[in-house]
Amino acid sequence: MGSGKYSMPSDGETRDSRWIAVSPVALLVESAKALAHTFRRLVRRGSFTVQYPEESLSPKKGYRGEHFLKRDSKGRVKCVACFMCAAACPAKCITIEAGKAPPEWTDREKYPVRFEIDLLRCIYCGMCEEACPVDAIALSGTFPIVAESRKEKVYDRDKLLVLGDNFGDKISVVP
Repeated sequence: MGSGKYSMPSDGETRDSRWIAVSPVALLVESAKALAHTFRRLVRRGSFTVQYPEESLSPKKGYRGEHFLKRDSKGRVKCVACFMCAAACPAKCITIEAGKAPPEWTDREKYPVRFEIDLLRCIYCGMCEEACPVDAIALSGTFPIVAESRKEKVYDRDKLLVLGDNFGDKISVVP
């Protein structure tokens, strides 16, 4: 008898339902199918490689890229510093410091004096975009997100607004 619970049957024992017998013919057929697939891929014309930057790669549907902040109709930052995006963020990469809104801003009580997103900590889940009650933050469809230092990937309020001004609706999430 076998010594362990799932040990191989010893001489004189029969295999039970725990062991699946694989036919050598089935093994050979499946191996031949795999080799045929490999050879088809080798001989197929065309390249799977994108020659970046000469050729651009278009992101798939639902891709989430860099963040940006939107402006309201008067050109002010649309964010009302409610901290909903920071609370919803699972990576805790959003930092907001609220300040009292100027008296001429009658539509809100506060605005973000400091708004930072650490994109190296961000997991690009889109929870901040979903949580925002005034639709002030959005994720773009920009694909090449490159930087030479870690500091370049911490976006402050001004950089987020510039991204929103430059691209606006043109870089909204890929539908």
